[in-house]
Amino acid sequence: MRWPRQLMSLLVVLALLAGPPMVLLFLIGPPVSGWPSTKQVQAWVQQPLTEQTLTAALTIGAWLLWLLLAYTVTVRAVTRLQATAAWLRQVPLPTPLQATASGMAGAAVFGVTTHPVTTAAPQPPPSSAAGTPEQPAEANPRTDDRAVSDDGILVPGGWLPRDAAESVAAAAALLWLRRRRDYRPRPLTPNSPEEPRPARLPPAVAAVQVALADAPAPSHAAAPTDSFTALVGILPTGGLGLTGPGALPIGRGLLLTALLAGHRHPARTLVITRAALTDLLGPDAEPLGGRLPQLKIAEGPGDATRIVEGADPPRMVILAEDDCDADDATPLAGVTAANGGRLIMLGSWPTGQTWHAEPTGHLHDPTHPDNPAPRMCVLDQVTAADLLTVIAHPEPTRPSPAAPRTPLPQAVTPRPPLPRQSTRGTAHPRPTASHQRLHLRVLGEPTLLIDGAPLTIRRSAAVQVLAFLAAHPNGADTRQLTAAIWPGLPRRSLTGRLYTTLSDLRGAIRTASGLHVIDHTDDRYRLNPAHVDVDLWHLHAAIHHAATTATDTTTNWQTIRDAYPADLAAGRSWPWLDPIREVTRQRVIDACAALADSENDPQRSIVLLQGGVHIDPYNADLHVRLVNTLTALGDHEAANQLHNRYRRTLAQAGIDETVDHRATSSTVTNPNSRSHP
Repeated sequence: MRWPRQLMSLLVVLALLAGPPMVLLFLIGPPVSGWPSTKQVQAWVQQPLTEQTLTAALTIGAWLLWLLLAYTVTVRAVTRLQATAAWLRQVPLPTPLQATASGMAGAAVFGVTTHPVTTAAPQPPPSSAAGTPEQPAEANPRTDDRAVSDDGILVPGGWLPRDAAESVAAAAALLWLRRRRDYRPRPLTPNSPEEPRPARLPPAVAAVQVALADAPAPSHAAAPTDSFTALVGILPTGGLGLTGPGALPIGRGLLLTALLAGHRHPARTLVITRAALTDLLGPDAEPLGGRLPQLKIAEGPGDATRIVEGADPPRMVILAEDDCDADDATPLAGVTAANGGRLIMLGSWPTGQTWHAEPTGHLHDPTHPDNPAPRMCVLDQVTAADLLTVIAHPEPTRPSPAAPRTPLPQAVTPRPPLPRQSTRGTAHPRPTASHQRLHLRVLGEPTLLIDGAPLTIRRSAAVQVLAFLAAHPNGADTRQLTAAIWPGLPRRSLTGRLYTTLSDLRGAIRTASGLHVIDHTDDRYRLNPAHVDVDLWHLHAAIHHAATTATDTTTNWQTIRDAYPADLAAGRSWPWLDPIREVTRQRVIDACAALADSENDPQRSIVLLQGGVHIDPYNADLHVRLVNTLTALGDHEAANQLHNRYRRTLAQAGIDETVDHRATSSTVTNPNSRSHP
């Protein structure tokens, strides 16, 4: 806890401010008792260094030093007040109870610290759902630095309507499914030099996922909404110009909302001029623009008109003020509106309406000042680019199939127990023979078992800590843990939360078992392998053994299969988890494919491949191998059934069928077969 140190700091400052003046006044008196007389000046000139003059000089010097100290404290207090005022302008209005608590905490902070303040760049303030009147978002105590309401969520760099945030999360899940579909099993080898894990999703996506997970259920049962439909409903049909400091943030929100709608409904497209795309995305416009589905880039209003008059008219057109040409823009607005779409100008509209856009996302119609101001999705440049990557087509280049494998994390060799940390005089029971080793299960539902009985862990963050450390046998430092568990939040507000979580977790384990499970040395936290047994580590050992043993494929595969009952932390949606979960699954299907390739019995090879398909029903390469093997054995009916089932699986998940893996596996391919997934 920091308040004792802060209280001590306050007392020291008060002592320095009040102590010297009291001592000087009591011992010497005021520094100046009046102006010196003429005789005193003449006496001082004749004999300047006397006991009286030296005492006066030292007294004045002491008072000057005190004034310098008082000035320094005052300047720092004013800096703190200014920084806090700037921060408060970015925070949504709290409830009265929250305002009282915040005021008390703020008063304590202002009084107890004398350290310099570094202020972060302000984030865009919250706005409301597209097409809805203003609704202030109240701070939620469970989400701390994020504002969550029924209508939307606030994340670093912007605010999204709730249904748009849910669409981002769904698109992120589909992105991982597409990666699973496209993965090609690699040769099963022992640990090799490291290569990167599957790329993590951008921080903004992780922040959206965590905010949705933390968000309370809506206070009322609302009908399904569509931000894009609501958006079209509030924008004028004759074209709209956006001016003001919020024009570009709102423009990025319009871009994301329209493309997310197109991601769900391919018939909905968006046309944007190259100048407008550059204004919105900056340096990311060129590399990202060509990879976004349902986005058509026009060179100007004339080119946009030709696209709109085509067979697939867009639902929205966005122009830049530099593109402005009344002769082209006005007809373009009419054609777009005739097809049920809207035209937006990032700047003043030459012949139609222009609304003022505030940084908060409010749109004001100057012709109807009394109308409620709708609040739109607002995004900064980095956040917009990050969120758009989840619906962008992948990069054209692919890693070579011969690239080295990611090494399996190996549990460290058990070491002698570290000296016990101070327990502040509290006696803990010594471990008994039945509690010498705990079992942590992270494949499936994360559970810590003590003598086979699950330990109740009160904090969800503590469960994440256990799973994260299980996936990182070499440990993790404070920064890695806080960034993984609470992405998007400032670290200064999380260190104490992490310490509280770890203290509570350690205490619960010690109380139940008497064991010290989590070691902390050199700012790295590790699970102690001498006290805890982790199922994920057993899986790694089984795969490593299969890679180094060329015989008895049946036993090796059965050992791996038994060690992999379910996906890593199945059912959990922690943002840090997906890359590690994917690597773990990939190593299992690597083993499946490698053992099937080394099997001389085709029937046994089919059994092995079926096991791999059961583990990952989305992987195209495994289906190709199994279809080819079935076809080579003449079982065309089973091959067709497998192919059709695979297509239904992809369709139900909302991902399309890929043809990249056809006839590329190492199994025998029948050129006469018509069954290819």
